[in-house]
Amino acid sequence: MAVVAPLTVKDYKSSVKPTWCPGCGDFGVLAATYKALAQMQLSLHETVFVSGIGCSSRFPYFMSTYGLHGLHGRSLPLAQGVKLAHPELTVFAVGGDGDMFSIGAGHLPHACARNVDITTICMDNSIYGLTKGQTSPTSLRGQKTKSTPYGAILEPMNPVMLALTYGASFVARAYSAKPQQLTQIIVEAVKHKGFAFVEVLSPCVEFNNTFNQLDAVVDIMDENHDPTDIERAMHLALTEAKTNLGIFYKVERPSYEQEFATLAPEKSEFNLDTFLNKYE
Repeated sequence: MAVVAPLTVKDYKSSVKPTWCPGCGDFGVLAATYKALAQMQLSLHETVFVSGIGCSSRFPYFMSTYGLHGLHGRSLPLAQGVKLAHPELTVFAVGGDGDMFSIGAGHLPHACARNVDITTICMDNSIYGLTKGQTSPTSLRGQKTKSTPYGAILEPMNPVMLALTYGASFVARAYSAKPQQLTQIIVEAVKHKGFAFVEVLSPCVEFNNTFNQLDAVVDIMDENHDPTDIERAMHLALTEAKTNLGIFYKVERPSYEQEFATLAPEKSEFNLDTFLNKYE
């Protein structure tokens, strides 16, 4: 029997070269994702990346896995549809803070509540990079951009707090400049059987270079944080003297697919075709 060589980082790279600006934090996210997939030996033909619109939503083009570049803000419903239609696949939803927390914000609460087994990676640069530097939902109050020349007067959204509040069963934050931790967080998110949300701080060097502001970061796992403690997780998300990184919350509960199987006991696993045929 022929010995199959293990997959390497190179195997997950497509022939399309990343088109991000030099120094963009998304390069770090992409590199960490390659490493995570290679570490887990995920099959190329059983892995899917789904995205919306934006700089970070170019992600699927740079992967040799399957990919779907969808509509603006629609990565989450598309990714859930892929997973429910083909539960055997490993599905990622990727996008930026504008894509997921502006036009796509209405999808996150339901994705968290359903607990469909997908991994969501939000690359947060607190700016609209693709459209050349407008205020985004996570831009800081007072931030001057092309759309807020006198400074933003809205409070910024807190992605980690929102995911916790909406009921996500896995919530984490990482930083593109800390690739080892980011790689391991992606691995843990994929292993988690349920909806996993990972905010990745990914500075935009052209329109909102926050690398210097992120020098002071804290690994909450070094602080003996218990990721099953939802109250402590919310406390950490709300009271950050420094930027907290790590797994804020992780709890095991039945995924949407597992719950559905209990409603159709004649089936050992969810099958969309069988379900639709039954009720035609």
